[in-house]
Amino acid sequence: MPHTIAVAGKGGVGKTTTCGMMIDYLCKKNKGPVLVVDADANANLNEVLGVEVETSLGAIREEMAQAELKGSIPKGMTKADYAEFKFNSALIEEDDFDMLVMGRTQGKGCYCYVNGVLKTQVDKYAKNYSYIVMDNEAGLEHVARGTLPHVDTMLLISDCSRRGVQAVARIAEMINDMDLKPTQMGLIINRAPGGQLNDGIKEEIEKHGLKLFGVLPQDEAVYHCDCNGEPSAKLPENDPMKTALRGIMQSIGL
Repeated sequence: MPHTIAVAGKGGVGKTTTCGMMIDYLCKKNKGPVLVVDADANANLNEVLGVEVETSLGAIREEMAQAELKGSIPKGMTKADYAEFKFNSALIEEDDFDMLVMGRTQGKGCYCYVNGVLKTQVDKYAKNYSYIVMDNEAGLEHVARGTLPHVDTMLLISDCSRRGVQAVARIAEMINDMDLKPTQMGLIINRAPGGQLNDGIKEEIEKHGLKLFGVLPQDEAVYHCDCNGEPSAKLPENDPMKTALRGIMQSIGL
């Protein structure tokens, strides 16, 4: 079975950037093959990695719905065969990793169907990989739905604020309440000025009993990548955030 890593935290704290750099680390350490799962309906992990996404599971779902309405499913194919054929095309194959993007459905409606498709695709491909890395939207919907077969490492990402720490503390409580039992779970503080925590943030972490895996510094190069639409995962290896994350990954056995 692959080692599965899930990244969680409230919106806007740098989960996706952290996730992208972590994937880059695993690939550069030849720990692959890696299956990357972008489980955020507002998918943009591909931009951090510098990967073009031509389609997503959500887009394929809409395409299939239209094909069924118009009666344009190819002759000789059942609806199930057509679905299998189309969903197989959603796997993006790169040199060092492959990627599945959930995406979103159009208009109103529940994401249950697309969540189910994502789980089915992950289950189908999982045995082919050494690592699965899932970038979640804010909250734990995909983890709670069992999209990953099992979570080995749960990374809780927060910015350097009390509200961010409080948010991941609530997520940690949910994980315990749902009895998910990841092998290891810990907190990574992102965007810390000078890479240091002040006493107030330290107190908040201790108050909630969170295990601190490490601290990532505020990084101007990452900011410029975001502004210019450039893949921050491809920053040089001596980039401050990359250097700090590499140390955290090694310290937790990844």
